[in-house]
This record gives sequence, structure tokens and C-alpha cells, in this order.
Amino acid sequence: MFWFAFASLSPVLSLGLAALWGGGWSLWALTHMTVFVVAMDRLSSTALASTNQTKGVARCLSCCLGLVHFAVLIVAVAALSGAQLGGGSKLALAAAVGLFLGQVSNSNAHELIHRSGRFERALGVAVYVSLLFGHHVSAHRRVHHVHVASDLDPNSARRGVGFYRFWPRAWIGSFRAGYRAETTIRRGRGIHPYWVYVGGALVCVGGSVLLSGGKGALIWIGLAGLAQTQLLLADYVQHYGLRRMQGADGRLEPAGPAHSWNAPQWYSGAMMLNAPRHSDHHMHPGRIFAALEMRDEMPTWPYAMPVMAVLALVPPVWRRIMDPRVECWAGERGQR
Repeated sequence: MFWFAFASLSPVLSLGLAALWGGGWSLWALTHMTVFVVAMDRLSSTALASTNQTKGVARCLSCCLGLVHFAVLIVAVAALSGAQLGGGSKLALAAAVGLFLGQVSNSNAHELIHRSGRFERALGVAVYVSLLFGHHVSAHRRVHHVHVASDLDPNSARRGVGFYRFWPRAWIGSFRAGYRAETTIRRGRGIHPYWVYVGGALVCVGGSVLLSGGKGALIWIGLAGLAQTQLLLADYVQHYGLRRMQGADGRLEPAGPAHSWNAPQWYSGAMMLNAPRHSDHHMHPGRIFAALEMRDEMPTWPYAMPVMAVLALVPPVWRRIMDPRVECWAGERGQR
């Protein structure tokens, strides 16, 4: 668990120093979330071993990251809306914080909403609400995990669809699909969670106004937008072009190893709590992140997940790299 803790928590120190003093610390915070991660991935080709023996420690780490998330967000908004830091320092700090929220906080919140403990799940919901993306909790658990790798899931991109076409479809589609799923399940009983998602988002924006004025609210919304974009990038790259086959009875085959893209790189995987081991997560949604496995029959990217997300921002490059792999994988499964 050392590497999971180090990779996910060490950026917090860099971000804190950058918020306090800016300058070189802001540049280091951005470097820590980008170049340093790539360099660490290249130090070793050996993936971290899967284990279920540290489940208690893993859950504690997730709770710690969930609580730290709010401190990072509040301190960042205060620093970015204040006058102490220069323009360059603020730009680097904003980018670094956005990357942390999108890659670490998002991955951890995803882990928390799949836990059975009431506190852990509520903490995961609170993190997503603070990112103004609370509906993702319902859309992810009630829609994405049910319909993944099919046209019924707004967050599973078909081959040939670029990220910029995918983004509004996934955001709006997941909001609507999650709402329908929750409404169908509850049938008027109890408080609809969308009241919590939307109301909580309004409270966060209002709180940022009290904290740092209108400028603080715009910064909070901007940082949340960066995190949301990375979350949607993760969905985009993790399921791009992969489709579950439909049986004669119209039912989709169970989600299996072939329905998510994966990455074995050890450090970026540790930083994102094994989010790149995505096939095993869909096969075993309740499995703790440290126990997720990589197997040979799982589709893998040519590069680490953060690198693939950057490539997805340039659709021609993305399609040149990924479409042949999708075609090859579909051919192996008889889906041509």
C-alpha cells in the first residue's frame, strides 16, 4: 500500500506549497502531476501486485483522500482568487489542481461510491457534489454498470466518435439516464438523490462566493469543469469502440474482460487507485482497488491512461492509434 499512498497523497504537499508561495512551487506542482508521473512509470515495467490482504488500509486511504479533497479545493480557490500569487503561478497551480481533482479525487470518489459502508459512500457522493457532478453517482452505478459497452450507455463511445462529440452527449445523457433510473427505482418514495446533487452544487457555489466572492465562484466552477472533463475523458478512453454482443434473446452478454481498455503502468495506476484496471472493476464492482487484476485477455492501451487521455484531445491522432486496435479486437471476437 506504500505506493498507493505515496502516489495519491504526495501531490497534496506540492499543491499546498504552491498555494502558499507560488513561483517554482507552482511549476513543481504541475510537473509533479505530469512529467513526474510519466517518468516514474518508465522506471519499472513491473505492475503492482494485486492483494486483498490490505483491505482495511485501502479503505482508510480512500477516506483520507476523500477528506483531503475538500481541503485542496478550498485552499486552491482561496489562493487563486487572492492577490498573493502572480499570474504564471496561478495558471500552473490551477492546472495542477485540476489534474489532481480529475485524476486522484475522481478515481477515489469512484472507489468510495462502490463501497458498502454508509460513511464511505456518502463521502464519495460529497466529493462528486463538490465537483458539481453529483449525478454521476446515479448514472455510474445505475446506468453505466448496467449498460456499459452498449448504445444504452451514454458514457460508452462508439468507434469513430471524437471526444468533443462525446462530451455533451455523455454529460447530458448521463444526467437524464441517471435521473430516470433513480425515479424508476424510487417511485416517489424517499428523497430523490437529484435534490442532493443539485442542491449540494448550489451550496458549494454559494459557499465559494462567501469564501472568495464572485471570482471565487468562477474559479470553483472552472476547477470543477476541469475535473468533469477528465472524468468524461476517462469514460471515453476506457470504453472507446468496445461493444458487448447481443444474444438471440436480445440480452447483452455479461460485462467481461473484453469490454474495457486497461493499462498496466504501475505508478499512474497507483496514483489513480488502479482505475486503469477497468475490466476487472466492471466484472467485480465491489472489489477493493488494491485487489483489481490485469490479465492477458484484457484489451490494453499502448501508453498509460493519462497519456491516452491527452491523445484523445486530438481526435485524428486518437483514431489513428486506437481504431486499428478496436478493429483487431472486434475481429478476434467475431464482431466485424
